[in-house]
Amino acid sequence: MLDWAMSDPVIVQYRQQLLAEVEGEVLEIGFGTGLNLPYYPEKIDKITTVDPNPGMKKLADKRIKQSSISVDNRVLNGENLPMEDANFDCVVFNLTLCSIIQVERASAEIYRVLKPGGKFFFIEHGLSNEPNIQVWQNRLTPIQKIIADGCHLNRNIEHLVKQKFTNIKIDKFYAPKSPKVHGYMYRGIATK
Repeated sequence: MLDWAMSDPVIVQYRQQLLAEVEGEVLEIGFGTGLNLPYYPEKIDKITTVDPNPGMKKLADKRIKQSSISVDNRVLNGENLPMEDANFDCVVFNLTLCSIIQVERASAEIYRVLKPGGKFFFIEHGLSNEPNIQVWQNRLTPIQKIIADGCHLNRNIEHLVKQKFTNIKIDKFYAPKSPKVHGYMYRGIATK
């Protein structure tokens, strides 16, 4: 079901935009079923992927076999990465920060594994800039966490990224044809 929901044409467009500038050695956290894989540019040397859900790995492995990109797909969470410091040119998150339990720890790990000058690419949904929408996001988040594998509607993604990164380009907008409570988007690139 997650694979189907994440294949929405609007999300596919966001994927393409997000991944257009990614290059070199890449770490993708929240790889899921591998839906990003076809949209990586040719300038990728290798992708290391992590996702805590072993059920996703089977579907992802099928997509990896069809790709010409070298992929090291691991069942891990983003809060405790076994990778060395300053190991990656780019880190990618696509609708993942909303569901990580220790999100501040994951943010620290992103920063740690990026090389100096490395880039953190993200597209996430989160806390709206409208107070009346925020009220509903806060009310619905406890239910959303149960039905959507830990997903928070009310995380301020910009604030989370700014805890570690100071050089950030970010766009905030509502996704078209999406309820405002679910559709406030943060798309950005943060440089270490």
